[in-house]
Amino acid sequence: MTVKGLISTFTQQEDINFLLTNRIPRAAITRFMGWFSKIENPLVRDVSIACWRLFSDLDLSEANKTEFKSLHDCFTRELKPGLRPFDPDPAIVASPSDGIVGAFGEIADTELFQVKGAPYSLFDLLGDPHLVEQHRNGRFVTLRLTSSMYHRFHAPHDAHVGQVTLIHGDTWNVNPVALKRVERLFCKNERAVIRARLRTGEALTLVPVAAILVASIRLHLLDVTLNAQTRGPTVFPCDAEVRKGEELGWFEHGSTIIIIAPGDFAFSENIREGQRIRAGEPLMRKPMREAF
Repeated sequence: MTVKGLISTFTQQEDINFLLTNRIPRAAITRFMGWFSKIENPLVRDVSIACWRLFSDLDLSEANKTEFKSLHDCFTRELKPGLRPFDPDPAIVASPSDGIVGAFGEIADTELFQVKGAPYSLFDLLGDPHLVEQHRNGRFVTLRLTSSMYHRFHAPHDAHVGQVTLIHGDTWNVNPVALKRVERLFCKNERAVIRARLRTGEALTLVPVAAILVASIRLHLLDVTLNAQTRGPTVFPCDAEVRKGEELGWFEHGSTIIIIAPGDFAFSENIREGQRIRAGEPLMRKPMREAF
């Protein structure tokens, strides 16, 4: 096949992928999946997990248990103790989750990007001018969790969490095909903004972004599941100290976490586009300062 033919075939495959995962009633499919995945029936569970294995690289050998009540129970599985040790170096900000490194780099004033040539603004993502100022000219990393990955996320460093904000939105797929085609996708999807400060004072913000089939984020810090059905206030004050590696919560399927840090933090050598990373591995290195 010619190069032109290969490009044409690849483009057609991308078109099909985008149509199958986005040009459908996303909200309705997501609600259905939320209901279906929690059915505690052995036949439904076994067939669902078998299909999941067929279309992904699902590996349950690390799971803390071998029997699951439902598909949802399998999605949100815990791992055997000790399998995700967090780098103990106090200068290291660790990866909060397993994932694939997507876009990363410096924030140009208040502009960052989801893929090359596709910028979006901090304000559109965070919705808070004060928080935007804290991260002006900072650094960011986007981690994409595929459906078969470990879905729980953890504190990347010792920190104080002061507030969580839920921003209601859509449920676009967050795979690379959609990121190239939907402008400002992360700013359109349902997401939580977790505002934290390290013990040395630096602002560190985590933004878990929900996606199709997953519009629910569960945080241990809050006694509520964050999703489209969340009613009432969407700003949740917190006063919680977390330790590096402490579990913060989980997604109920694959999705994305954006980590935003100060501009004088340096990326670890292992951070490059397309690189798989595990929770606890080095993500950034911060300059050493005396704690308050």
